[in-house]
Amino acid sequence: MLVYGLNVLKELDKKKIKKVYTSRDEAINICREYKVKYEKKDNKFLDYLCKGNHQGVIIDVYDYNYYSFDDVEGDFVVVLDHIEDPHNFGAIIRTCAAAGVKTIIIPKNRSVGVTDVVVKTSVGTINFVKIVMVNNLNDALNKLKKLNYYVYAADMSGTNYNKLDYSGKKVLVIGNEGKGLSKIIKDNCDFLVRIPIKENVESLNASVAAGILIYKMEIDNE
Repeated sequence: MLVYGLNVLKELDKKKIKKVYTSRDEAINICREYKVKYEKKDNKFLDYLCKGNHQGVIIDVYDYNYYSFDDVEGDFVVVLDHIEDPHNFGAIIRTCAAAGVKTIIIPKNRSVGVTDVVVKTSVGTINFVKIVMVNNLNDALNKLKKLNYYVYAADMSGTNYNKLDYSGKKVLVIGNEGKGLSKIIKDNCDFLVRIPIKENVESLNASVAAGILIYKMEIDNE
């Protein structure tokens, strides 16, 4: 998989890099420091390899190895109920890393996985969060409940998010950008939480809503 960007190179686990193609001396110095293979190329070559804003740095990395449910870590887990936009996924990963959330759970089907856009949007912070892929999200929630996690989900029909107690082990579920929460997931949650918004705004972007709730539930709760 090809990912790109100088900041991504700085943050990526160097053991996961096959090779770097770059036109930038700063990137070459990083490769030399960490003993990573590289080739110096002009931007015309880099443009041919990648259509995105590569910033003069393209990184060939090994495909992402997803974690299993047994690898779930931490007292706060984020579950993504069929998120499809890689920019949303990448932004949520970055917020989780910043807030200290260790685990994100995604379903195997009908959901975006770890792609070059996800890695780019996360600015390499994907190294600090375990992405757990499961066959069935509802089964995963049931397993978490047996481990004494309370399940909260973002939904406009829920309680004002400022009026709930988030102490203890918890799960935050973020629904699909267009359809929201799956019915089976919604029915299995312990609490539905709502972010108040003005009447002229229909809803918040999934990654924005996730950011607000993650910081409320994790940082403000410390």
